[in-house]
Amino acid sequence: MAEDELLVFREHWKQELTIKNEAHSNCNVTLQPSREGSKLKRYFEDFGQNRSEPEKIQDSTSQGSSKGGQDAFLSAAKTPNEDQPEYVSIAEGLLDGRTSPLLERIQEERTRRKRQYHSLTSACNTSQQQPQRKINKGDKLVDQLIQDLNETNDIPFFDIELPYELALKIFQYLSRTELGRCAQVSKAWGVLAEDEVLWFRMCQTESYHHGASVSDSPCWKSMLRDCRNSENTVRSNWKNRVGSISQLQYELGKVLCDVSSCDSYVVAGYTSGDVRLWDTLHWDSAASFLKPSPLMADVTPRPHVSHIRVNNTVAVAAYDDGCVDVWSTETGQEPVHHFQIPGRVHALALSLESPTLATAAGLDVRLDQPDERVYLALFLSVYLVPLVALSAGETVFLLAPEDLEPRVLHTIYGHPITCLDASASHAALGVKSCGWAMNDGGNKIHVYSLETGQSEMSVGNSAGDFSCVNLRDSPPHMLICGNKDRRVRVFDLRTGSSVTSLYAHHMGVTSVQADDWKIVSGGGEGLVCVWEMRMGAKLWEMHNRHPVRHLRFNTSTLVTANIPDEKSPRGACITDDDLTAHRRSLITPPKILIYTFRV
Repeated sequence: MAEDELLVFREHWKQELTIKNEAHSNCNVTLQPSREGSKLKRYFEDFGQNRSEPEKIQDSTSQGSSKGGQDAFLSAAKTPNEDQPEYVSIAEGLLDGRTSPLLERIQEERTRRKRQYHSLTSACNTSQQQPQRKINKGDKLVDQLIQDLNETNDIPFFDIELPYELALKIFQYLSRTELGRCAQVSKAWGVLAEDEVLWFRMCQTESYHHGASVSDSPCWKSMLRDCRNSENTVRSNWKNRVGSISQLQYELGKVLCDVSSCDSYVVAGYTSGDVRLWDTLHWDSAASFLKPSPLMADVTPRPHVSHIRVNNTVAVAAYDDGCVDVWSTETGQEPVHHFQIPGRVHALALSLESPTLATAAGLDVRLDQPDERVYLALFLSVYLVPLVALSAGETVFLLAPEDLEPRVLHTIYGHPITCLDASASHAALGVKSCGWAMNDGGNKIHVYSLETGQSEMSVGNSAGDFSCVNLRDSPPHMLICGNKDRRVRVFDLRTGSSVTSLYAHHMGVTSVQADDWKIVSGGGEGLVCVWEMRMGAKLWEMHNRHPVRHLRFNTSTLVTANIPDEKSPRGACITDDDLTAHRRSLITPPKILIYTFRV
């Protein structure tokens, strides 16, 4: 009886296992019956077929004691994977022949990606069938920016924290445009780009407000902007000739001999021996008559003024009899220094920075300083124009502080010097070629280094004589010169090539000056021309009957002087017979004109 119940139990359990497996297969939970259930089924089948009669009797006698253990075994067989560790399932999978336990996950991921791809393609197909919406370009750029930011994992460079002083040190090498761009990067960079020290140094670099300090202005950026706007306005006034013209006082019977100007000071010497000084910054005050030395007060007639020089501190006049007077521009009136040179003064040079004076008479050169102890340091930085030995006219001497005697800078036999000028580091000499030397290309300008005393280059090959050269007031690495062949030329000292050549004056060029964008030239016919350097176009001109002997300009002021070649023309006196020349001199007298181009 017990054996029949056990057989019924086995059949009933096999039916339950079969129904459960079919339910799992219908729900796609698993594709095959579990390995453990098939083993258990085979076990019970083998158990019922191969057992002997004694074993069956033993099982019937021990049914009561072993029934609880069989129930426990069956409950464990029903859920074989619920309490097993993960490594056991991995090992069983390897025993079943799978190459990796992650294949199922990989397969699921591939399936998911395929479904996503099919969904995107189907969405695109549906969008193509529908009317397309116009996409804004800005939206596409914003989307691209967001995508780029999402893909960027690195820290942007402008988020790196630096000490303020170090960042300021880096920013001082930027230009105005670069600072403006950096100010838009971030708030931290905006604070750096607005630093007052940066804009103050930029003002100093662009030659605005020399001698000022950082505390003199609350906003140096606005100060620089105002200065640049004023500069642009002044440049426009220069080009369009918008400004005022002032003529310094002229007196009948006094012929103008020489004129010199520096900043706001203008000094003039006449054939009557008078020396007059004007301060153009104070037009309400009349011109100052500089009195001669008491030793010359009783001399009649007084000698003509041959040379005039002025700087910010002193004014110097040399007379035909060899006397030299020195006045202070602040006190005026009586001269502060007077000396006599044997013979006539042929050349006069005055330093721009200090009251250091050099005079040349014949073969003798004299150097005067107010106080040797005070101006010794200043003398080391003074660069005077080299003086020509007038006896031969072919030799240029260099006056150096460390030398006891002047050194010969240039000498070529039979090739006289026609013009010369010097800067802080170089000297330019116009040399006239004669005879056989004309086959070498004509007249040239030789450029010498004042430090080494050696010739660096030779520029220009002109058939005419160079009449004037300007090196001191020219832009860096530039040399401007005038020639008797009516042309104004600009040379680049770095390459030795010609930058500009202008057909300017039909009676030869007498004086020239240039800056970074314009050229001003004066001619023997009395014409003053203003040129635009880059285009080579004439902006405007001004004419006077007498040759232009002095020409000097700064940012907003142009000073010109028309000095006649003949200092004692016929008919200058009303008692003379030739009244035509006298009337002509009244109509077009020598003039000192000041053009002011201000905001």
